[in-house]
Amino acid sequence: MDDRTRIEVEAAAFRRLRQHLIEDRPDAQNIDLMNLAGFCRNCLSRWYAEAAAEHGIEMTKDEAREAYYGMPMSEWKARHQTEATPEQQAAFEKSFAENVGKG
Repeated sequence: MDDRTRIEVEAAAFRRLRQHLIEDRPDAQNIDLMNLAGFCRNCLSRWYAEAAAEHGIEMTKDEAREAYYGMPMSEWKARHQTEATPEQQAAFEKSFAENVGKG
């Protein structure tokens, strides 16, 4: 596979992952994704902004989240997020420290 095709395939896979998490499974809570896999939709939006920055495009955290979610984060949360349980929150603190807080 040549580089251009590889990049196109990777981009298509990213778009499909986004569709799955935003459209197909909005019920999957970010905190559960983070606790289980060490990343969530917010991580994907951050990685999106980091990739944009590598191409000279600066985005705020809110701009990146809106680009990823397709709406302001506050709207997404109101539509899809539930209140975290104390157990979820405790697991999140550990997962965040291990996966995001490092480095």
